Amino acid sequence: MKVRSKVEENRLESIRNVKREKKEEEYTDRMEDYLEVIYELMQQKGYATAVDISKYLNVSSPSVTKMIQRLNENGHLNYEKYRGISLTRQGVSIAKNIHNRHGLLTDLHPETLKKLEEFVKLIKMNPKLIDEPI
Repeated sequence: MKVRSKVEENRLESIRNVKREKKEEEYTDRMEDYLEVIYELMQQKGYATAVDISKYLNVSSPSVTKMIQRLNENGHLNYEKYRGISLTRQGVSIAKNIHNRHGLLTDLHPETLKKLEEFVKLIKMNPKLIDEPI
């Protein structure tokens, strides 16, 4: 029986952490998508419905209902079955930030966006670059 070295154990732990982080990021990304769509609908129509959200995000109604319940539990929105959806102050704040970020990205020239993506990939591959003094 082979005994695992400390390096091997650390490697396994880092793989587990990356998987956990990716799961949390996906969840957060989905939440942000919902908040942004709800915010946009409220800006355009004054209200948001589960049907509208389902249509704009191209997801099933049960998926929308499940996420709405999560966002309600997390304090991002107020939801009463058959009555409607409204964002809380916290939800509005997050949605505005997402809206502004996406607006900034859509305003960028495609070549600038490409260079930014390359820069982010470089930093991810070489995190020490940002720790080193200039």
